[in-house]
Amino acid sequence: MPEQIHHPASYKDPSGFIFSYNGKYYRQINLAYKEDYELFISSGLYSKLKEENLLIAHEEINKNLTGSQNWYSTLLPRQISFISYPYEWCFDQLKDAALLTLKIMKVSINHGMILKDATGFNVQFEAGKPIFIDTLSFEKYDEKKPWIAYRQFCESFLFPLLIEHYREIDAQKLLSIFLDGIPVGVTSKLLPGKSKTSLSVWLHVFLQNRVGNSQSQQKNHVAFSKTKLIRLIDHLESTIRRLTLNSSHKSTWNHYYDETILSQNYLSVKENIFRELLPTKIEGRVMDLGCNDGYFSKILAERSDLVIAADFDSQCINRLYLSEKSKGHSNILPLCIDLTNPPPSTGFRNAERQSFATRAQSEWIAALALVHHLVLSKNIPLGDVAMQLADLCSNMLIIEFVPLEDEKSQQLIRLKTNYHKPYDVPAFESFFGQYFDIVERKPVPGTERLLYCMKKK
Repeated sequence: MPEQIHHPASYKDPSGFIFSYNGKYYRQINLAYKEDYELFISSGLYSKLKEENLLIAHEEINKNLTGSQNWYSTLLPRQISFISYPYEWCFDQLKDAALLTLKIMKVSINHGMILKDATGFNVQFEAGKPIFIDTLSFEKYDEKKPWIAYRQFCESFLFPLLIEHYREIDAQKLLSIFLDGIPVGVTSKLLPGKSKTSLSVWLHVFLQNRVGNSQSQQKNHVAFSKTKLIRLIDHLESTIRRLTLNSSHKSTWNHYYDETILSQNYLSVKENIFRELLPTKIEGRVMDLGCNDGYFSKILAERSDLVIAADFDSQCINRLYLSEKSKGHSNILPLCIDLTNPPPSTGFRNAERQSFATRAQSEWIAALALVHHLVLSKNIPLGDVAMQLADLCSNMLIIEFVPLEDEKSQQLIRLKTNYHKPYDVPAFESFFGQYFDIVERKPVPGTERLLYCMKKK
């Protein structure tokens, strides 16, 4: 019998846990959650959430796969293609995840239940939309008790959104530090004084910070009636809907292909070559590294089931997310990833949240107009760039080499002389040749740039 492996991130809730078995992820329900789970099913809440595609569907497996004495039931959830984390999302992804959580909260209350957890890690993105994945986050609603997940919701969703709205600070960078959410005390110090003129901010941030550490507050939680609780949820929802990302916020690659590329003709020629290098159908996961506005991610999406579109510029990722969201369905997952500082393994024992490199290995990788930025701007040796891409790629790589003579390369080294040398075609082919075989090499007419299709050795 295959060994079951307890997932290292699933340890906090005594109601159950996630484990892997025979190549799939399962969820065990413990006896402690028996009554809540039966209500979750009998109340019609599960059916309602599944019907509206708000919660991941599951199949009940009447078998104790772990041998646990606390076992009550086993669920086989529909498997998620790629697990991402809140600190990898752009502003509007986090905003939509927050609104999903509040919508689920209202549906739950109408079915006699409530969310006991409201962390961003309970949400994933699939087909361009957020979906809730934690089946054990629901418990019976008791009007005598407060919503215990209110503060967690604020710290996980509302506070980072407020900070980014008012301060133009990338929320995902803060969430990578505060895995449990940005504390109210930190938020109150980061928000500008003018934010206090907003009743919503004053209530949810400054008032909460003032009373949050009071012993009397800890001992005497105020219980809301159902009507008042729904009013609170509605207020949170309206507050979050009003929050926007400031379009004047500085972006490195915003409108890159519109404003900074050599010419529209160059883009058309490059696109044609890129399409020629792709098969009609790409099997497996595809990743577009340094995707900026997703121009080539969208081409990849025409021929594959899932494209991870990664860039360190959160503004570009936000634009791409909104563009794909407007379609109603998308097989592109935009993520804010800095390849020079990718998300590491983190959390308890450095195992709770997997590193991006561990999760992101892909059958096909596109790396266009990327290498010269890593080498010339970030001072990463060419051999190390080749090694990093080899670690992420399991099959095919389409990569662009922008030579030193190129206008864009010259802009990068205009004020510096300490970049790693040699940086030329022979060095590029030599370093990448350690990990890949060159299948095709195509010059981009009108430039000195080269597009390569390589196969992993």
